[in-house]
Amino acid sequence: MYDYRGTTTLVTGASRGIGSACARALARRGSNLVLVARSAPALDRLAGEIRAEHPVNTLVLDADLADPAGPGTVADALRERHVSVDLLVNNAGTGSVGPFFGRPFEQSLRSVDVNVTGLMRMTRLIGADMLERGSGGIINVGSTAAFQPMPYQASYSGTKAFVLYFTEALAQELRGTGVRVMGAHPGATGTGFFDSTTAVMDPRVTDSPESVAERTLDDFARGRAASYPGRALHRWTTWVPRLLPRTAVTRAVAVVNRKAGFHEVQDVMSGPAS
Repeated sequence: MYDYRGTTTLVTGASRGIGSACARALARRGSNLVLVARSAPALDRLAGEIRAEHPVNTLVLDADLADPAGPGTVADALRERHVSVDLLVNNAGTGSVGPFFGRPFEQSLRSVDVNVTGLMRMTRLIGADMLERGSGGIINVGSTAAFQPMPYQASYSGTKAFVLYFTEALAQELRGTGVRVMGAHPGATGTGFFDSTTAVMDPRVTDSPESVAERTLDDFARGRAASYPGRALHRWTTWVPRLLPRTAVTRAVAVVNRKAGFHEVQDVMSGPAS
């Protein structure tokens, strides 16, 4: 069993959702924290709450991982402070919902910049130090969306497919080095992913960020190569694409997403600030 006590964990996308839940769960388990996200005020609030409840060190680093320079600024800040990371949780993620040609291209492009390029840069920069020390761990937060093409979430499922294969390949490369890599594949989770759009998640099959975070950390502690931290239904759906023809699976997902209204998603204007 991996013991989180006294370790230092870096969590990306820590300001909300699964990242925030992971930070709180790690603090309860005794891990010191490096919290990374774009929003410094949100990170400062989270860090303040954690420090008030748990005797762990908490460092806040605001950085945009979609910016090619973002991961480097994080690595530089760690070196300047002489902080060594024992566990990297690559949680930061974003995505676009709706027809690829009917939604702003910048949304899809940002999902590639964060989910693929940002994750890969963070893995390289932080993981290189782990490999040199001969110890450490990396959790890449993917999604059950990785296991099949998803019409009306084309770019998002594509980025998560990259995370799936990249993580599994890297885990094999690093066998015997002392650095362990695990992929986590939650299903629908109530993270505010569809905020500011007309798309909604079905609450009957949506997990909480807190339960996903706890199960992910439990699975890593047990030494598992992959984690499916959502309800059993979500894991079962990852098996169907392995058994049926890809075209049939893609058409079926298109039907499901059309019934959910993803084919006609619109942005929702925010109301006046209170």
